[in-house]
Amino acid sequence: MARPRVGVAVLTMGTRPAELGALLDSVARQDEPAHRIVVVGNGTGALPELPEGVTGVELPENRGVSGGRNVAIETLRAFGDIDVLVDLDDDGLLVDTDVFSRLADLYEADPYLGVVSFRIADETGETQRRHVPRLGAKDPMRGGEVTTFLGGGHGLSMPMLDEIGGWPEEFFFTHEETDLAWRALDAGWKVVYEPKLLLQHPRTSPARHAVYYRMTARNRVWLAKRNLPALLVPVYLGVWTLLTLARTRSLPGLASWFAGFAEGVRRSCGPRHPMRWSTVRHMTRLGRPPVI
Repeated sequence: MARPRVGVAVLTMGTRPAELGALLDSVARQDEPAHRIVVVGNGTGALPELPEGVTGVELPENRGVSGGRNVAIETLRAFGDIDVLVDLDDDGLLVDTDVFSRLADLYEADPYLGVVSFRIADETGETQRRHVPRLGAKDPMRGGEVTTFLGGGHGLSMPMLDEIGGWPEEFFFTHEETDLAWRALDAGWKVVYEPKLLLQHPRTSPARHAVYYRMTARNRVWLAKRNLPALLVPVYLGVWTLLTLARTRSLPGLASWFAGFAEGVRRSCGPRHPMRWSTVRHMTRLGRPPVI
């Protein structure tokens, strides 16, 4: 295939102008320049002044991670000259200058490559356990095929998105990456973790968001209802209920989690397209059957 053309999408709520500027500077320093760069202001009002050549899109309301990133996809798709979309958190930083050239090499070599997950590390070089996208993995430098990916930094094949669709907008925030990864795997695309592609990101906890517990539970239910064979839905949700009870030390957090779980059961989550059993077997061979 021809050399893949990389487009960059950054979603911002306007609360980190200094970090956004530093990220865009690191994008500009890449030895293989991005073909397009889009910054989506998610309910921010006016975006800060952007560098020349960067397209700004201002949304009047916050459409969540999923909705904002779908806007970025449509904006880049409208240009008609992007093969790989790179999503980057607005408080991340590309430390190395060869990230896009390495990424383009990967997509150039494999037409079935759908998603490439970057390694995320803090300023000290440490990668949090939750940022290694495989079960039981202690070594963040071990790459290879996986069944999900990291939202903070990743590449997405535009032909893959044309086939499977974009982000699940109903999710708003949490588990949207897993939903997209499962759909990609079921369509025959590969999801790969490549630790040589580094995004530096401040050390954070997802529970810092007030809606974390509710949306985590609600979206797990929706993830199962949308994507799993009927036989696996209660197994998956039962396993995650037990894990949540074992891990969560906050009683208000547990109350919010169960409220979100009930909301997920009651409410619709969009069309249901259960994955094939061959996809279940493939994910099991990759080390993460879709029951955990």
